[in-house]
Amino acid sequence: MSTKTNEILDILKSITLLEAAELVSQIEETFGVDASAPVGGGFMAAPGGAGTAAAEIVEEKTTFDVIIEDVASDKRVPVLKVVRNLTSLDLKEAKEAITSLPKVIQQGVSKDDAEASKKQLEDAGAKVKIS
Repeated sequence: MSTKTNEILDILKSITLLEAAELVSQIEETFGVDASAPVGGGFMAAPGGAGTAAAEIVEEKTTFDVIIEDVASDKRVPVLKVVRNLTSLDLKEAKEAITSLPKVIQQGVSKDDAEASKKQLEDAGAKVKIS
């Protein structure tokens, strides 16, 4: 393959499914083609194949959960303080939360809030996951 096609392929590998669907729509409009129409040569895509996945529109996730997966024993006090600041848990509940892991600390928060909470918890010494 040429370097130009390799560059295009690398870009396509990095785009989201939503961006791929937009790209398909733009190609259809620009070149007056229908991406869902079979092309000659007897080739038929398998049902549910990669070609149909690009055409589907997927909603992006808007709410996230912040989950503490692990806390080193020497980092429990700083993590406990952050957990209490991020939640309405009292001291006893917060202590139970960081000792019975994994534990959801925040549920249904925005991506920005989840990232900020994750950073605070990781800075305090917790291993955190956003889902």
